[in-house]
Amino acid sequence: MGKIIFYEDGKFQGRSYECSSECSDLHSHFSRCNSIRVDSGDWMVYERPNYMGYQYYLRKGEYSDYQRWMGFNDCVRSCRMIPLHQGSHKMMIYERPEFGGQMMELTEDCPSLSERFHFSDIHSSNVTDGCWIFYEHPNYRGRQFLMRPGEYRRFYEWGSMNPRVGSVKRITV
Repeated sequence: MGKIIFYEDGKFQGRSYECSSECSDLHSHFSRCNSIRVDSGDWMVYERPNYMGYQYYLRKGEYSDYQRWMGFNDCVRSCRMIPLHQGSHKMMIYERPEFGGQMMELTEDCPSLSERFHFSDIHSSNVTDGCWIFYEHPNYRGRQFLMRPGEYRRFYEWGSMNPRVGSVKRITV
C-alpha cells in the first residue's frame, strides 16, 4: 500500500490531498502542486489527466518544491503507484517501429544507450519483466517515461513525442 500527499504550496504548506491509489484526474482535489511527500511506495506523477504529459518518478521522500522532482511547473493532474517487483528485469528495445531493425536486450540499468549500443533512437520496446524508466538524455536526465510490462509498438505509446532515449533505469525495491 502506498501513500503520497500533494500540497498546493511549497514546503508542505497550503491545501493538501492524500492519495493511496492511482488517480486519473486530481484537478478536483487541488489547483496546483508545489510540494509532495511520498510516505510509501514508488509513484509516477503526470502533468495532465489520464496519465499524459510530463512524467515524474518519485520514491519515498520529501520534495519541498517542484524543482526537487525535476518538474517544469506546478501542474500535477494524475498519479499512479508503481507495483513492487523483486525479481529480474528484462526489456527488448528496437531501433524501428513494430519491433523491427536491430534489437537489444536489457536486464540492467544503462546510463548511455548511445555508448553501449551505438544508437539512441528507440522506436519500439517489449517489457517482459519489471518496470523501467526511459530518460530522454544520458545519465538519467531529462524527460521520464514509465515502461510497465507490455508491448510498445511505437514510441508515442509510452508518451514520447520522439524516439530519443538517452538512458534506461530499472525500478527496484
